[in-house]
Amino acid sequence: MSTLVPPPPMLFNPRADAMQLYRAFKGYGCDTPTVINILSHRDSTQRALIQQEYRNLKGEELTKRLSSELKGDTKNAVLLWLYDPAGRDATIVKQTFLGNIVDLQCLTEVICSRTPSQIQTFKHIYYSRYYVQLEQDIERYTTGDHKKLLLAYVSVPRYEGPEVDRLMAEQDAQALYKAGEKKIGTDEKTFIQIFSGRSRAHLAAVSHAYLSKYGKSLVKAIKSETSGKFLFGLLTIVRCAENPGKFFAKELYKSMKGLGTNEATLTRIVVTSAEIDMYYIKAEYHKKYKKTLADAIHSETSGNYRTFLLSLVGS
Repeated sequence: MSTLVPPPPMLFNPRADAMQLYRAFKGYGCDTPTVINILSHRDSTQRALIQQEYRNLKGEELTKRLSSELKGDTKNAVLLWLYDPAGRDATIVKQTFLGNIVDLQCLTEVICSRTPSQIQTFKHIYYSRYYVQLEQDIERYTTGDHKKLLLAYVSVPRYEGPEVDRLMAEQDAQALYKAGEKKIGTDEKTFIQIFSGRSRAHLAAVSHAYLSKYGKSLVKAIKSETSGKFLFGLLTIVRCAENPGKFFAKELYKSMKGLGTNEATLTRIVVTSAEIDMYYIKAEYHKKYKKTLADAIHSETSGNYRTFLLSLVGS
């Protein structure tokens, strides 16, 4: 469930918003609070209409103007927010490949936490925008079992409904046990086949069956049998199958834990979740860490960046 509360259609005026944004850019410096107040309370369709109106009125892209007017983490967050969800995922994934070091953690999180329909949509945008198939970039920039998992996960069609074959779930749990804890070494092929080919509801049932049958959680089994980004990919898949809100709450906590804050991760998760499931993430965060997500963000960030994130998260 989204935490975003945009104005109703009858009260939304994209031309007025575009003009107000232009006025925020005029003069000495940028009226950043006004920019944040407008954009952080508009949904993806409304943001697209505002960008279109701004282009018609001023003959330039709003993203280009914002890039020159804003700074630092605020700029990164606002620019990422302007995309629609699928276009944003395509952008984030492409950016993971463009640095001097490929951001495999980010790449894995985005791919392995998305549903099959979300993946298929952003794959089409990825190709139309960058003229290369997502699978080609994964093939080029990743290695080993991690590569095999990501390639399978973005390519294999999966059922998205709630129905589960309990007998098949028990058989998969047994297959995973035989491929991991029961043998010396690990049969990674079996893990990849099951985790990339089963629905979320089915994998949640497999996890339950594994615990019931072997007295150990599937998460703990994965941790003991795999490592590196392959491990993170498997954990992301099973945790999002069981409770995506809980998974992202934990990732947000880690981004703000210890000395310093990982603003890239904090920004990515808040921005990508605000229109989808931030309500559940907030509930899980409070349940696990006995502190509201808003309070955590308030204590770990500052200035306009803090204001923007809190606007998306809500109270």
